Parts: sequence; C-alpha cells; structure tokens
Amino acid sequence: MKLVVAATGASGAIYTQRLLDNLFEHDVHFISTRHAREVQTLELAGGLKVPSGVTRYEEDGSMFVPFVSGSALFDAMVIIPASMGTIGRIANGVSDTTIARAADVFLKERRKLILVPREAPYNLIHLRNMAALTEAGATIIPASPSFYSGSQTVTDLVDTIVARVLDHLSVTHNLGKRWQNAP
Repeated sequence: MKLVVAATGASGAIYTQRLLDNLFEHDVHFISTRHAREVQTLELAGGLKVPSGVTRYEEDGSMFVPFVSGSALFDAMVIIPASMGTIGRIANGVSDTTIARAADVFLKERRKLILVPREAPYNLIHLRNMAALTEAGATIIPASPSFYSGSQTVTDLVDTIVARVLDHLSVTHNLGKRWQNAP
C-alpha cells in the first residue's frame, strides 16, 4: 500500500510515532509542518523517529511532491494529528499548503483520507468543518482513546486510536488484539 502520513502542529506526536512504527511493510511518504516538528520535540524524547525506508518531506508549500497530483497513485492519506487550522483549510478548499493540497487531491480523486484531530473542546466551526469533510468522503477519527481495553500505559491508550486508523486503512496489525471483544 502506498500511503501519505502527515503531521500538523496539534498535540499528539505519539500518535504519529506509533502509526509510523506500524506501517513498516508499506510505501510511506511522511510530511510534517514546522509546528509539528516543534511539538514532536516537546512531546517525544529526542523528537520523532522516522523509520528507515520512509520517504520524508518538510511542509514548505511546495507543489512538487508526488502526492499533490491526482496522477500519482497513492492509496490513502492520514493526517495525524490534524490541527483544527488544517482541518478548516481542507474543509473550505484552501489548498495553500502542501498538506492541504494533498488532502484536496485525495478528496477529489475519491481516495481514502483519514484525519485524527486532537483537540478539545470542539467549537461550532470545528464541528461544521469536520461534518463538511465527512460529507466530502473523509473519515474523522478523533484521538479519543478507549478505556475499556485494560490499557496499562499511555502507549496502550494511544494504540487504541492507531489500531482504528490501521483498521480503516485495512492494514494488518497486532495492536489492540486484547480488547477486540470488549464492549
């Protein structure tokens, strides 16, 4: 599977790290904003560790990356975490960044687009933007971990969300197997 993983400046760098760690069998292209890299440095000891084999880009507004063209065949894009600013730009068709343009391409080409917002509380604008994206074909998976899983660590909780993302990508994984039969 050929995937784009994007990180924006919302808190939740651990979600990005765990997703990247579990896509080792796939062709992954990773892009992050400057704010995402700042947050990653604050939240993860030593910053984000991008696995070898992942093609890496920095958000610089360039439209010269393969995944901003509909003719480049990528299977899915995940924005994790997705800031509300990024969600708002995508929902309103403002393709002023590489990530927003790529998301626009995935929507117009009817390819899988998953956004993982890590924000609370939501205001009416956030809700309307997420509704607009859902109506346009995107999947919203809020970073709201499940607690019935018997999680013992923060990573266990994070993995409840990452497992959902992987499930929506139809990627085989071992995350969350112990809580599959939970209520």
